[in-house]
Amino acid sequence: MTEGHLPDFIIAGAAKSATTWLQQSLMQSPRVSMPSHEPHFFSRRYEEGIGAYLAELGPAGPGVLLGEKSNSYLTEPAAAGRIRRHLPEVRLIFQLRDPVARAYSDYMMLLRRGSVDRDIARHLHPRHASTERFLSDGCYAQHLSRFYESFAPEQILLLRYEDILTAPQTQLDRFAGHLGLTDRLAPPLSGRVKDARTATVPRPLRRLLRPFRPLLDPVRKTTPMRWLRGLVARPETYPEFDTDLRNAVAEFYAPQIDALQKLTGVDFTAWQSKQI
Repeated sequence: MTEGHLPDFIIAGAAKSATTWLQQSLMQSPRVSMPSHEPHFFSRRYEEGIGAYLAELGPAGPGVLLGEKSNSYLTEPAAAGRIRRHLPEVRLIFQLRDPVARAYSDYMMLLRRGSVDRDIARHLHPRHASTERFLSDGCYAQHLSRFYESFAPEQILLLRYEDILTAPQTQLDRFAGHLGLTDRLAPPLSGRVKDARTATVPRPLRRLLRPFRPLLDPVRKTTPMRWLRGLVARPETYPEFDTDLRNAVAEFYAPQIDALQKLTGVDFTAWQSKQI
C-alpha cells in the first residue's frame, strides 16, 4: 500500500443491523485492515479534510484490503455524493434489518443511554414521529436510492440481518466474494454484539457520573472497574411494543419495502409478515 491509500470497501449501514458483527468478524482476518471505531467522515466530519481521514484509517500492508464502517453514511443525504467524489471504485456493503424491528431496537438503545423517555408511542408511532430518527432511518429505499444513483449496482452488496441467525458463514462468504477475497473469512464471533439484554448501570447513576467520564473512560475496562460495574448494573426493562403500535409502524414501512424491492431486485417480502 502506498501512503494515502483510501478505503477499498465501506460498510455503510444500517444502524442496529449487526454491522458491528460484520466489522469484528472481518477484523479477525489478516487480509483486512479497518479501524475498530466508526470514523463518520463522509457524514459528520467532512470539513476536516481528506488528509485527516487518511491519517485516521491508518496503513494497510501489501495484499491487505482497507475498509471502514460508519452506519451514518446510509442516512446522511450528502454522504453518497462525497464518497463518489473520492472513492468512485469503492465496494459498498449495506446490512439491512426488518425496519420495524430495527426501529424498536434503536429506541431500546437510546432508552438504555437515557436519551429518550419510556413513552414509546411518542417515539415510534408514525402519527408523531414519521420524520424522526427511529422511523426515518429505516426508510431504506429513500436512503439507498442516493447510492444507486452514484454507483454501479455491482459495487453494492445488500445483506440481511436475519440471515446471520440462519446462515452466518454464508453471510461472510458473500461478503468475501464481493471484496474479491480468495481466503475464507474467519468464523463469526460467538455471542451477540451489543445485546439489549445486557445489564446496564441505572440511568440516575450514569447521569451522576457523567462529569467524571473523562477520568473513568480510560480505565472502564480494567478488572476493578468491571467488578464495580457488576455490583450496580441491572437488567434493563423496556416498554412493550404492542400489536397496535407494531402494526402502525409496519403499515408506515410497507410502501418503503415495496420500493426497496423495485430499487434493488432483492426480495424483502418476509419483513412484511415477520414478527419481532
